[in-house]
Amino acid sequence: MNRFFFFFFYSRTFARQGVCVSRSQYTVFYRHAAPMGTTAKEEMNKFWAKNAQLNRPMSPHITIYKWSVPMMMSITHRGTGVGLSGAISAVALAALVLPGSYPYYLDMIHSLYLGPCLIALAKFGIAFPVSFHTLNGVRHLYWDIGKGFKIPQVYKTGYTVIGLSILTSAALMFI
Repeated sequence: MNRFFFFFFYSRTFARQGVCVSRSQYTVFYRHAAPMGTTAKEEMNKFWAKNAQLNRPMSPHITIYKWSVPMMMSITHRGTGVGLSGAISAVALAALVLPGSYPYYLDMIHSLYLGPCLIALAKFGIAFPVSFHTLNGVRHLYWDIGKGFKIPQVYKTGYTVIGLSILTSAALMFI
């Protein structure tokens, strides 16, 4: 037992000394770090003073950008992910908290006598986020292997995902 602590203590000490001895080669990584004595507010003030001195403009807001398909698809992908997570959580919480069972609530919805158009619209509203998020996720997996990054390919796959999402949602709507 004592040998273990002896080995652990000395290996840690020698490792630290080795890091300290060879630290000069890693100065690139911490050369631009703020000194430990400064606060975030002081660093922020230095940043804005430097930008004012160099006449740099403020960072542009999203409203000045021209909207594009990749931008909208990114926003929609994030929105559908958040919406689906929230919906699944709400349904799970409702299943735990509300009295009754699934057939009871299904019968309650049927008793509302909603028209077929409204039911089809609700089905599409449920199916579209699922199909879009899934198909756009496949698109992201395609990007993860390093393919499809050229601008024409980004637009082509974007329009493909939108089209397939609408077709898939329409097909699921008629089930």
